[in-house]
Amino acid sequence: MQNTERQDVYTRITGQIISALEQGVRPWMKPWSADNTAGRITRPLRHNGQAYSGINILMLWSAAIEQGYNAPIWMTFKQAVELNAHVKKGEKGSLVVYANKITKTEDDGKGNEVERDIPFMKGYTVFNVEQIEGLPEIYYTKPTPRREGPARIEHAEAFFTQTGADIRIRGNRAYYAIDANYIAMPPIESFTTAESYYATLAHESTHWTRHATRLERDFGRKTWGDEGYAREELVAELGSAFLCCDLELTPEVRDDHASYIASWLEVLKNDKRAIFQAASHAQRAVDFLHKLQAPREEAEAA
Repeated sequence: MQNTERQDVYTRITGQIISALEQGVRPWMKPWSADNTAGRITRPLRHNGQAYSGINILMLWSAAIEQGYNAPIWMTFKQAVELNAHVKKGEKGSLVVYANKITKTEDDGKGNEVERDIPFMKGYTVFNVEQIEGLPEIYYTKPTPRREGPARIEHAEAFFTQTGADIRIRGNRAYYAIDANYIAMPPIESFTTAESYYATLAHESTHWTRHATRLERDFGRKTWGDEGYAREELVAELGSAFLCCDLELTPEVRDDHASYIASWLEVLKNDKRAIFQAASHAQRAVDFLHKLQAPREEAEAA
């Protein structure tokens, strides 16, 4: 993708996010706030069942809501043909992006050859399976509607326990104290639902990954409410949404986060790459939390 095309992708996607935020809508919360008839919310999936990550989650969630698709599976025109199916006439696809880098050998001007990594972004078009005819029936099967859990959700409880984070139940405010390296959470009884408790814990756990001993994420934050603060809160928002999806939880918009929208808008309007970077950092944080589950999963397998 040429530089101008890449910039257009950044501008286009960032513009969509800004437009939604200006209307008071958080795009990463749209799947849960919409009338969802397909059962539980999942990440968008490729034709082979592999989940999309990062910015592509937001892009395909948004496309599904706008077009009314209930199925979570997407594929390219070519992939549909390979399955002996075809895209319905007149259907328009949705944009997803692929980021990577190539290594180029160059002369450093002193007669030495040096290698330089050149990042690039490629955009391509995918179609929801509801836009495609002739696919095997498995692609059209809707997931079983989710069952409400008890007051404490066992698998979510186990997930956050397995991270090893120092989670302290205290007071009436949720936050991550980076200097003391602990997460503070109000008791679960103070939340309207168990899911809102775990969604909040997912948000704070995303913050927890920024510590120097983990992902060492720093946006130059110096004071409460500055640009670095807004960027980190955006990462935590997206991380919570992604993680809730993985844990089959329904997140709720926290009232204390309403004031963040204005600061997010300022960041996004000043930097067209900010939402891409935030989604990438959020994905790394969620991946990090998932990797911490490995010891328990390996023990169970043994």
